[in-house]
Amino acid sequence: MRWWWWIPLLLFAGFLGVAAYQLTQPKDDLVPSAMVGKPLPEFELPPATEGTPGVSTTDLRDGKPRLLNVWASWCLPCIAEAPQLERLKQEGVEIVGIAIRDRPEDVAAFLARHGNPYARIGADDLSQVQLAIGSSGVPETFVIDGEGVIRYQHIGDIRAEHVPLLLEKLREAGK
Repeated sequence: MRWWWWIPLLLFAGFLGVAAYQLTQPKDDLVPSAMVGKPLPEFELPPATEGTPGVSTTDLRDGKPRLLNVWASWCLPCIAEAPQLERLKQEGVEIVGIAIRDRPEDVAAFLARHGNPYARIGADDLSQVQLAIGSSGVPETFVIDGEGVIRYQHIGDIRAEHVPLLLEKLREAGK
């Protein structure tokens, strides 16, 4: 038997070894954000729905830390996080929203159905601000300090167990 016939078998065995090793490594849930620690880019978004003001970078540089929530009315996890956003609002947290690729009537219907925890909601129809702040999807929530610097990024929907961490990150951003 020729020796090169063993090459495919050895390559396959090497692949299996690497795969087995990777499967035994602990899972890393942290997705590092390149924007944490950096100031928000300049933007000015019109209101996403009637009766709620739009949002601009200036609004987020008034000395008060707050949450910036990127969401959409068509997003199912956004529905799941609505009670937690309401809870954060009841805790005194100011929440600013950015509605992604949404229609004003859909935003209004979502808020009527699931509550409105937002002080302001800007319409980001082309996802330009979403991409500029390092958001890859909806929902995502950012802790913004009083100077408009991103201090923390929470990827995915906010669940009840995430509320204490977000409150802690807001307290740290206020120091």
